[in-house]
Amino acid sequence: QVQLVESGGGLVQPGGSLRLSCVASESIFSTYHMGWYRQAPGKQRELVAQITSGGNTNYADSVKGRFTISRDNAKNTVHLQMNSLKPEDTAVYYCNAEKPVGGAWLTYWGQGTQVTVSS
Repeated sequence: QVQLVESGGGLVQPGGSLRLSCVASESIFSTYHMGWYRQAPGKQRELVAQITSGGNTNYADSVKGRFTISRDNAKNTVHLQMNSLKPEDTAVYYCNAEKPVGGAWLTYWGQGTQVTVSS
């Protein structure tokens, strides 16, 4: 069982920055693909950014050029640097860990951290 603990959310003005962090409990963190998802009120959860176990990254079109995902395998940590924040980035952000196991996906979620972009 992998436990994921997010931190770094909060209230920020439009144009500001926040850095989210997610610490995983498992020492084999490096074998997991890590991602950040978000869910705004009344909307479905959506992928924001993902970084594979090999370090490849993928971003939602809406955040390309503004958000950067990174991982530190030595510290079992994944970060999401969010710059030039917009009101539409307001959502609960969830950390995700997944890896393929025996033809299926083993998936874990954090509890979420609120990001509010407002003046």
